[in-house]
Amino acid sequence: MGAVGAGGPSDVTLISSLLVADDVPPVSVFNADGNSAFLIVADHAGNAFPRALGKLGIDAPDQERHIAWDIGIGGVCRTLADLLHATFIRQNYSRLVIDCNRPQGAPDSIPPASDGTSVPGNAGLSPAERAARKAAIFDPYHACIATELDRRQAASRPTVLIAMHSFTPVFRGVERPWHVGMLYHRDARFARALLARLRQDPGLVVGDNEPYAVSDATDWTIPHHGERRDILHVGIEIRQDLIAQPQGQLEWAERMATALPHALAACAEEQRADAPGP
Repeated sequence: MGAVGAGGPSDVTLISSLLVADDVPPVSVFNADGNSAFLIVADHAGNAFPRALGKLGIDAPDQERHIAWDIGIGGVCRTLADLLHATFIRQNYSRLVIDCNRPQGAPDSIPPASDGTSVPGNAGLSPAERAARKAAIFDPYHACIATELDRRQAASRPTVLIAMHSFTPVFRGVERPWHVGMLYHRDARFARALLARLRQDPGLVVGDNEPYAVSDATDWTIPHHGERRDILHVGIEIRQDLIAQPQGQLEWAERMATALPHALAACAEEQRADAPGP
């Protein structure tokens, strides 16, 4: 359903006009002056759609399903950021418009279907239309993260990148037993420390690279911002039924506000133990 064809607008016009004045901004920053080492980001926190794209041909119930966003994670992050005095960078558009945790060219970067639901507005897109979404949404979000990380690096400020997500209790007919999962790829330092801390609670089922594992082919935020800078980082997945309501969001924010500093202290202790002696 391409908007650019013979006689259509130029690529430059298409890219610059995807978002208009009354569209929501692609990224929001909360607690910009937060003094915590933790930088919280949420790639799928929003389910807004640009006016120029309508609702991509999906109906209202599908706009609220997990295919459109990470249910509950925005509320968890907002409260967690306040509890930790941490900066929170939130992406506001539906992952169906463009997935801000996928490399460009990945099959599900702009999916024509998701979990069995067709997305007509994503069918047959031209390269210019794909570029317009990237320029309007993906690029500003990741530029915001990069700018914040650059600022901290210039100030020699320790930083831990926390990439927050939520996952469905059942996927393709298979129940998922985990309450929360720690995700990582090449660098498991912080993930393992946080995993150990959360597993001290006998009531929690905590996944180790579950329900997903991070890879260069399927993820962008952790490889691009965490691994390339060699900073401590982790992806956190919380099961959506646990945080769909405000009370659950508060409970998980409080849990993570306790666990994250403990994990950071454990990493610092391990680093001291590994340091060469005088």
